[in-house]
Amino acid sequence: MDIQNITSRVDDAMPNVLKELKEFVAIPSISAAAFDQSKMDDSAQWIAQRVKDLGLEAQIIKLETESGLVGRPAILASRPAEPGKPTILLYAHHDVQPVGDEAEWESEPFVATEKDGRLYGRGTADDKAGVLVHLAAIEAADPGVGIRLFIEGEEEIGSPTFADFLQIYRDQLEADVIVVADSSNWNVGVPSLTTSLRGVVRLDVKVSVLDHALHSGFFGGPVLDAVVVASRLISTLHDDEGNIAVAGLLQQDTTDVDYPEADFRRDAGMLDGVQLAGSGSITSRLWTKPSISVIGMDITPVDIASNTIIPSVDMLISMRVAPGQDALEAGEALAQHLRDHVPFGAQIEISVAEAGSAFLAGESSEVTDIARWALKEAWGGIDSVDIGQGGSIPFIADLAEAFPQAQILVTGIEDPDTRAHSANESLHIGDFRNAIAAEALLLTRLGE
Repeated sequence: MDIQNITSRVDDAMPNVLKELKEFVAIPSISAAAFDQSKMDDSAQWIAQRVKDLGLEAQIIKLETESGLVGRPAILASRPAEPGKPTILLYAHHDVQPVGDEAEWESEPFVATEKDGRLYGRGTADDKAGVLVHLAAIEAADPGVGIRLFIEGEEEIGSPTFADFLQIYRDQLEADVIVVADSSNWNVGVPSLTTSLRGVVRLDVKVSVLDHALHSGFFGGPVLDAVVVASRLISTLHDDEGNIAVAGLLQQDTTDVDYPEADFRRDAGMLDGVQLAGSGSITSRLWTKPSISVIGMDITPVDIASNTIIPSVDMLISMRVAPGQDALEAGEALAQHLRDHVPFGAQIEISVAEAGSAFLAGESSEVTDIARWALKEAWGGIDSVDIGQGGSIPFIADLAEAFPQAQILVTGIEDPDTRAHSANESLHIGDFRNAIAAEALLLTRLGE
């Protein structure tokens, strides 16, 4: 293998790759139903054209399931393997999160903006960069391996049709190695393979104390409002140290990667004086222990509030599930805790809004050794770090179940400064180049 030749191709292509990424980011492909879904079609068409330019056969698919779900547009493309060569499935997603409050952005969300070696904009890292990593790596790599490219369009809404998609298009997705470009690196300049992911459960919870609102002067005292009752219920989810206090949840303090508290506080943007929650290593708290957050609550906005007792409150409670535990089992443990601890006999309604499985990689193999070699070469001799992720990519467990013989590699383009899903999302351009070079080297070496 001529390593220098492959990396030179990547370097020569980078100005055009960045230009393409900026074009791609300009398409506001938000998969959430409240947004213009024609932009998802535009995004899929952009990818399909780029894929065809590489000489791959491409198709855009909107799956309709038997249950009536209609999927967002996905792109399938392929190139057959030469005799005796393996087939590699490359996954990324082209849908993005909503931008939130645009006032919090320092640049236009859908105008990719370069500043201090980073590219800012919604989707620059999560995961339009992942799509471009695959495309640019295919172009730079020496040919030989079979390529199956799967660019999903609904990852940011929980991949509701993913399992059906795997079953229907199984023959077009089956591969010897699967590369998922939707994770992160340990730090800028330090590459990583992600070997574990927490699962996710989201519960819709409604707490009610009255059948209608009441004048707080006439009835306040004997009746607590639903927000106070819900707040007392929320407080039972953690002990005084901030550890999860829900029975039946798997918790492991097993990681051996050090994450200094000062670095974590900086990366998270924690305010001075705010204490960290929980016990055990920081990486265990992030990767192998569960976490619970209230991510939404419907109550009266301050600017229209009146002196009334609020009769009910709706909440979204999100839980990250430790690798090794079934997500639905963990969700039921959380739901049972809420039922058992709701105070003052308030009525509670609970339904599961989302459940995604965790992922735990197997033992090291020849393929993972090649991946670590490729990462080290691309990052100029820096050894890669095996990491976990506190976030969830539930479809990876679906891939592992559907293709148990395949080796799954979870790679990434993000870093602690990326702010995926938040305002001012960004991509480190140097690490973007390295990720492309690493995948090109990986594809070439696998073909040997």
